[in-house]
Amino acid sequence: MKKGHFCVYGDVKTDDVLPSLEEQGVRQLYPKEPNVDFKKELGSLNRELQLHILELADVLVERDLHNMLGEWKTFPFVFKNLHHLLNSLRPHQARATLIHVLELQTQRRKQAVDDIKSGEKSCRNFSWSLSEP
Repeated sequence: MKKGHFCVYGDVKTDDVLPSLEEQGVRQLYPKEPNVDFKKELGSLNRELQLHILELADVLVERDLHNMLGEWKTFPFVFKNLHHLLNSLRPHQARATLIHVLELQTQRRKQAVDDIKSGEKSCRNFSWSLSEP
């Protein structure tokens, strides 16, 4: 079996690891610290992307193709950094979704138990009312 592959119940799985931006040959535009503030960094990259789009629109209006090429070169870096940050959030999103689903299932099961208990109580009351003369 290849490195990074493993077998679960006869089905071959891969140990998918998100490669860093450096491994992909892309300059990282946000801090390299392990505890990144995703909300702040996504917001700043989004603002930077909006700024690039506005600058690109200005260049297109002026029809200055030489300036447009310079602006266009930085565009992919911002997109790739945004995409990488979003992909880094996938495990957190999956964990939060799983927690939410489990909480809903727990609530439904507790409600079902309460419904059964109230049904049992009403059946007992009904049977007692029938047994009394």
